[in-house]
This record gives sequence, structure tokens and C-alpha cells, in this order.
Amino acid sequence: MLITDNRQIDTYYHALLDRAADHVGIFYVGVRTTGVFCIATCRARKPKRENVVFYTDFKEALDARYRPCKVCRPTENAHAAPPEVAEAVDWVRRHPKERLSDWQLRQRGLSPERIRRWFQRHHRMSFQAFQRSLRINAALEELKTGRRATDAALDNGYESLSGFGYTVKKLTGGAPTAEASVLLIHRFTTPLGPMFACASERGLCLLEFVDRRMLETEFKDLQRLLRARILAGENAHTRQAEREIGEYFAGVRQRFDLLLDTPGSEFQQSVWRALQAIPYGHTASYAEQAAKLGRPQAVRAVAGANGANRVAIVVPCHRVVGKDGALTGYGGGLARKQWLLEHEQRLQCSAATQPHFCHGQGGPGQHKK
Repeated sequence: MLITDNRQIDTYYHALLDRAADHVGIFYVGVRTTGVFCIATCRARKPKRENVVFYTDFKEALDARYRPCKVCRPTENAHAAPPEVAEAVDWVRRHPKERLSDWQLRQRGLSPERIRRWFQRHHRMSFQAFQRSLRINAALEELKTGRRATDAALDNGYESLSGFGYTVKKLTGGAPTAEASVLLIHRFTTPLGPMFACASERGLCLLEFVDRRMLETEFKDLQRLLRARILAGENAHTRQAEREIGEYFAGVRQRFDLLLDTPGSEFQQSVWRALQAIPYGHTASYAEQAAKLGRPQAVRAVAGANGANRVAIVVPCHRVVGKDGALTGYGGGLARKQWLLEHEQRLQCSAATQPHFCHGQGGPGQHKK
């Protein structure tokens, strides 16, 4: 929302001048003279009061055609974990079999309440639930190596096999066995806001901005189609996704090496493969995509399959535009779509005059049913 109340604007402007850390993520300030937007703690030279506008959401700043500031990186840092949350998460990841209680957090000078609120807002779960997911995933990985369930349960902080079994069944829908099927979901930040990467053992299943429309429906569909439950955690595919997406935004990757595990009909799979064939920095219309598939009358069906894509950027549905070249619907928002297209076109032009430009290795990822 654009802030129009003068008293609120004055408050936010003074917070900007003071680099008030407690206002990070509360407002985003657009600077008319530079065309960029920032967060409260930006170290850049402060603009005059008459040259700024304030928004409550960075998507609104993007919609108004402001660019993320390269100094404060607002879409990344406004959603990055604050130091006390980052410290708690780092400890849990280094000790995945142990439980960090509220009492232990306070002993470290950390606030369980603030950590809990941040997790509910950004991960849609409590910090304790996040820890349980990591411990359960660690135990299930051990079962796959042939370890006994009792040993895995006790070693991961459970006092009994029955308690371990109950928790596994509650989270995964089945008994703790080597065949237990889970999808791991990991949150990371990007220059256009945080994303969720979700992967099975076979490959990446989902890559979406966390504020994407109908995201909960996508989660439910994935779990139903792959007969698996989503747990917080990481694997090689989610880590590779975070790394390659970072390289994409940095302008040093045009193609992705990720393996994909994206359930869908044969027609949907063909549409998603066709999306991956659209060259970096180029666009195509739904009609052109339908013609390439040999089904020129199936424009609406192609558009529907395009909208069913769950792997943003890697399967580049943002490169599909209307027949007249106009931007059409995009789950992540039209402002992001515009930014991604301009990002690719700008770097493609730059690459034409810079022979050393790195294109990233490998071809499109492989889809598996």
C-alpha cells in the first residue's frame, strides 16, 4: 500500500535517516530521483523528504517501476533472518539430532518469542516444528542406510520407539520405514524476494516465490501426486537450486543443470519442455508455443499448462507473453515478470559485447513423471 498519511510518512522518513533496524521490512522507500527503492537501514546517501514515497510491500514498489537498491538489497535483506534467528537456525543445522528449547535459547540471550513469530511469518510453522522436521528427516535418512528404527529414534532425541513412530506418522502419514517418502522444503532469499525450493530424492519439484498466489494448493497437489509429505529440510537438489538461482540473478548463468521431478500429464510435460526451449533473453506467445507443439488450436490448453508450472525461472514461464507482446498473467506478479525479462535482455545485450561472459553449463533440466 502506498503511504499517504503525512504523519506516517514523517515517522518513516525519520526512521530512514536514523537507519532504524526495527523498521526493516515495515516500509520500502522509493526514491524518485534515482528510481530505486530501499529499506530503512540503507547506507546510501539520504534523499530529500520531497523526493521519496513509502510503500508497505516491496511488490508495490516494483509495480511502480522502482528497482531494488544495490546497496541495501531490499528484497533480500528485508526478509533475511535477523541475527538472533540466524544464530538459532545455524545451531540447529549444526546439531540436527538435538533439540534447542526455549530455556536454552534464553540462556544464549535469544528471545524464543521473537524467533517463534519470525518462523510463523516466514516459514509458516513454529521454530519447534522446524526442529522436529529436521530430526525426523535425519532419522529417515538413517533408516535408508539400514539402521534399526529403535536406534534411529533414540539417537535423534526420542525417548521411545512409539513416540518416534507417532511423530513420523503425524508428519509423513506413514510408519517410519526406509521407504517413507518425504519432500524437503527450503526457504532462501533472492533479489526479488524469498523463494521456496521443494525437492524429492529424484529432483526439484517446486520453486516459487513465497507470496505466490495459490501456493498452498500447489503444496497439496504435490503431496497428492507424489504421495509424499512436505517437511522442512534440505538435500542436494534444494542446495543446488539455491546456488544456481543465485548465479542466475548475478548474471552468470543462463541455463540450469537441475534435475526436475515435476508430476504432470504428458501434455503438461510437453508444454514445460517447450518452455525450457525458449532462449534466454527471448519471449514467445502462447500461440507460438502451441504451434511448436503441433497443436495450433490448443492455445488455451497451452496457457493452462503454462500456469500449472511449479518451477519458476528454471522452467521459464515468465518468457511467455501475449500475442501482441503484452505481459500476461504470472503467479509471482507482473512486476517480477517484467523485471526478469528486462534482466535477461539487458544481460544478453551485454554478453554480445563481452566474450568472457559466463553462460552457465549444461542444458535444460530433465522432467520425470
